[in-house]
Amino acid sequence: QVQVMESGGDSVQAGGSLRLSCVVSGLSYSHFLLAWFRRAPGKEREGVAAVGGVGSTNYANSVKGRFTISIDFVKNTLYLQMNALKPEDTAMYYCAAKESYAYYAVPPLGADEYTNWGLGTQVTVSS
Repeated sequence: QVQVMESGGDSVQAGGSLRLSCVVSGLSYSHFLLAWFRRAPGKEREGVAAVGGVGSTNYANSVKGRFTISIDFVKNTLYLQMNALKPEDTAMYYCAAKESYAYYAVPPLGADEYTNWGLGTQVTVSS
C-alpha cells in the first residue's frame, strides 16, 4: 500500500526559502509518479511540480525557476526546494503519488492522475 507523509511547512518572509519533504512508502522503484500540489484559501488545488520514474520533471509556470522537485531514493523521500518565495505561494502543500508503469516524458500536474495523498503541510509567506 502506497503511503505518503509531508513535513517542512513553515512561515517565512518573502524572498526566503523552504524545503518540503515527503516520505514515500509502498512504491516500486522507477515505477511511479510523484508530485506536489497546493491549495490556497478560496482557490482551486494546483499542481506545482511532478516527477516520473525515469526522472522527467514538470513544473507549473508560476514556480518555474524558483522551485525544484527531487527524490532521495535511499531515504525514500520526495523534496520540494522552494526559493524566492512570494506571498502568493502561501498555501497548504500536498504530496501525491501513484504507482505507474507508464512512461511520462512530461509528468502530469492534474490531480486526477494521482491516487495517494498526504494530509498536507502549511506554507505561509509574509510580505
